[in-house]
Amino acid sequence: MRFLFLLVAAAASAADLAKLRIFDLAEAGKPVSLADLPRLREAQKDKVFTLEMPNPVFRLSDLSFLAPERKEKLDLYLPNGPDRLDRPAVVFIHGGGFTGGDKAEYRSASVSADLARAGYVVVSCNYVLGPKTKEGVWPRNIADCREAVRWVRSHAKALGVNPDKIAVAGGSAGGYLALMVGLSDDKTGPGGDPQAAVSAKVSAVIDFYGVVNFSKHGKGDVPGVGAAEQAAYLPVQQADPKDPPVLILHGTADTTVDIRQSHDLAAALTQARLDHEFIVVAGAPHTFDLHPKGTGWTRTTLRWAANGNETRVETKSAEPDLVEPTLAFLARTIGK
Repeated sequence: MRFLFLLVAAAASAADLAKLRIFDLAEAGKPVSLADLPRLREAQKDKVFTLEMPNPVFRLSDLSFLAPERKEKLDLYLPNGPDRLDRPAVVFIHGGGFTGGDKAEYRSASVSADLARAGYVVVSCNYVLGPKTKEGVWPRNIADCREAVRWVRSHAKALGVNPDKIAVAGGSAGGYLALMVGLSDDKTGPGGDPQAAVSAKVSAVIDFYGVVNFSKHGKGDVPGVGAAEQAAYLPVQQADPKDPPVLILHGTADTTVDIRQSHDLAAALTQARLDHEFIVVAGAPHTFDLHPKGTGWTRTTLRWAANGNETRVETKSAEPDLVEPTLAFLARTIGK
């Protein structure tokens, strides 16, 4: 387990970035801000055309989004092509068992690049890390992820984003955090801010094999929270029909987070009559991106009409790749 988390924490290398067709907008040794974006894109325009990098995406790294004293930053991924003022956006949250991982890990970079290439503005964020016995970690980690959503919404004009079309996604521990951002109240839920002037609500959630029940995962209860409040930290007990649609992705060969956790989540969403899709990837292990190993996938889609009627659709693919169903989910929920 520890070795896996160390792998997850490793940032994508220069070779990885080339493979993922990510072009960094950066100036060596100089901190950047969102205000630098137009100048950096213009300065690199000619250089991009000379690269053997078809349809690249642009990344601006290590932008501040929390209080000035906080070390956690975010990376911004932008599509190639003409500028727009109404692009939908996705906030991606890395995994790492809540104690490790990084926004620039390969999985985060890969998913972010795939989504940006499809036309989405993507933010990959860090958040406070540490064991649950460390004071100041919970629920600040949830609060940090909510702040990433608020940052996108408050900078929507500069980013060319429609502030009403933002989704949140995450893998493993990040899947849990994405679910908490999407399903629990952004003002009164764990890590909520009743004084926030900008909403952290989202229009869709993508959960890559996330933890949804701490006791089943062997991590016990959230420390410092009384027994009566534990339910507030469990996504399976936060869902209601007013929450945004959820896409669940999980592999049958996952030995880190039991796939039964995702089955429990799907059951809870069904009970809450919340629209969702559950894709089971045969043979896929933990920590996959949108191109997992495996032998295909099965998708169950449940939706409820205004009159309460349920529609259930089962679809299958002989290929494990998840780009098409993920983009279809986003197109349906936040547009493209």
